[in-house]
Amino acid sequence: MVSEHTEAEAQERILVEAERLFREIGYQKTTVADIAKALRMSPANVYRFFPSKDAIRHGVAFRLMSEVEAAAAAIVARPAPAPQRLRELVTAIHLMNTERYVGDAKLHEMVASAMEEDWDVCKAHIERVTLLIGGVIGEGAAEGAFRVADVRVAALCTCTAMLRFFHPQMIAQTANKPGPTLDQMIDFILVGLGYHHAA
Repeated sequence: MVSEHTEAEAQERILVEAERLFREIGYQKTTVADIAKALRMSPANVYRFFPSKDAIRHGVAFRLMSEVEAAAAAIVARPAPAPQRLRELVTAIHLMNTERYVGDAKLHEMVASAMEEDWDVCKAHIERVTLLIGGVIGEGAAEGAFRVADVRVAALCTCTAMLRFFHPQMIAQTANKPGPTLDQMIDFILVGLGYHHAA
């Protein structure tokens, strides 16, 4: 138990330091030796926990995505009406992705690389986010706030409609392009789900 706990702590320290360096000097310029030096350990010790720099990138990407999922899950669990939670949920995902990946050019480079080379990590993240959104839509349908024939399809459509606001590269590319605001897009989705404000 102690050794497992120590190993998990060491992996976490490496990922935290790697993320810091990726933000400061960029993913491409950061070496395993840089990460080891910052942690006052040998590169060989880093390789004990991660077989390659790619594995570290994989871990950093997973960690960042897991934090978004945890924040999203906390919103889903709140005792609030489904339409309100859905608005808060998609807004939180957009803001976190914008802050983490778009506002930070050097980290954005790592994310773009992860999306191309660690697609399984990204795919699993998208699936988990879709499930969380589907959970709220399902609860909304059960309480009569939404009218949807298929919750899974409704969740997929919602995520697709939000792609401009969810996908890091699309957020960056469309930042100064014409299009609906975040709130306008959410209003459109809510109407599509059959929700209407009480008069």
